[in-house]
Amino acid sequence: MRKVRKDTKGRPLHCGEIYRKSKGLYCYSYIDPLGKRRYLYAHGLDELREKEKRVKKDTLDGINKYAFAQSDINFAFDRYISTRTTLRGSTLSNYLRTYNRHVREVFGKRKLAEVNYSDVLLYYNSLLNEKKLSLSTIDTVHILLYSTFEMAVRDSVIRLNPTRSVMRELKKKVEGRPEPRHALTIEQERAFLQFVQKEEYARWKPLFTVMFGTGCRIGEILGLRWKDIDFKNNTISINHCLTYYPKTDKDYRCEYAIHRTKTESGTRVIPMLEKVKEAFLEEKEIQERTGHHCIAEIDGMKDFVFCNRFGGLLNCESVNTVIKRIVGDHNASEEVIAVREDREPVIIPMFSCHITRHTFCTRLCENETNIKVIQYVMGHKDIKTTMNIYAEVTESKKQEIFKQLNSENIF
Repeated sequence: MRKVRKDTKGRPLHCGEIYRKSKGLYCYSYIDPLGKRRYLYAHGLDELREKEKRVKKDTLDGINKYAFAQSDINFAFDRYISTRTTLRGSTLSNYLRTYNRHVREVFGKRKLAEVNYSDVLLYYNSLLNEKKLSLSTIDTVHILLYSTFEMAVRDSVIRLNPTRSVMRELKKKVEGRPEPRHALTIEQERAFLQFVQKEEYARWKPLFTVMFGTGCRIGEILGLRWKDIDFKNNTISINHCLTYYPKTDKDYRCEYAIHRTKTESGTRVIPMLEKVKEAFLEEKEIQERTGHHCIAEIDGMKDFVFCNRFGGLLNCESVNTVIKRIVGDHNASEEVIAVREDREPVIIPMFSCHITRHTFCTRLCENETNIKVIQYVMGHKDIKTTMNIYAEVTESKKQEIFKQLNSENIF
């Protein structure tokens, strides 16, 4: 026979109830519909049980409303996102921040069963035209809403997903969409890498050489440790990445964390170009000369290759800020020099960390025809990603070949 727990006044405590004598509080723990453990506190047992009743009623009402399609979109989204237990912390943080900022307070309060296709299209149009959101941000909103409604369809709560094909229709109507971001040309890449050899930017040269020379994701590069570099066999082991993101959707303060690579195919060992090897050795020499080395330890990992002047870690935004400054300085001086030398200036477009990866992939596609090799080196999960870049490169090459034929008057 199970022993009945009692409080200090001899009253039996129900399942989930405890009395914390040190704090003088009664506590009730329970699991909410989203699978999270919650706690209720009260100074008196009667007060605590009133709270218990309200929670049980609200929980039952919420599930019943969802089952009969009377809940709002917010309830369905919270239910859906709680099932995504394998999401990386940075991805989950981004999803929650996007949903809470653009959906929860307005569209998210609509009843699940009352939303139709035209409602979703009008909502996306308002995000585009009134809120001036980019298509990529709206696409993230769409991914979340599509998945939320799709789960409701699979739960037999609603019959059709009203978000299906809406994004495709929106893209058809949008005129003057920004051109897709392209890789830097060989001339632009060389100009950038030559410019960072100037004294004020020289300490960034090894990092940018590695970025342009490996095509790794920025998180993979900033997470590299010296033990991941095999100077004997000229290889680099990519087995994790460094992220920097808000831990909660309500707190914009970011924290570093170590995660597995973006995809399973992202874990790889890639060959190291000679110029990349030289860059690593140069970085090691700079750190030994200046006494600057990484003192940070993240999730048990330490001895990272790249760091700032204070021994702290770098992040994507800080590197993007440096790129912006370098490109601005280069273009300003290049225009003056070009006029003096009576030639066309080599203007570098503003670009982000990701463009260095895209640029390397483009150079690889220009010199390698084996798509599977390119896919492996880049760590692409889907070969379609590799094929899209390869197709763009070969189209450009095709135009060059025909221009050459024209100039040589062969036909």
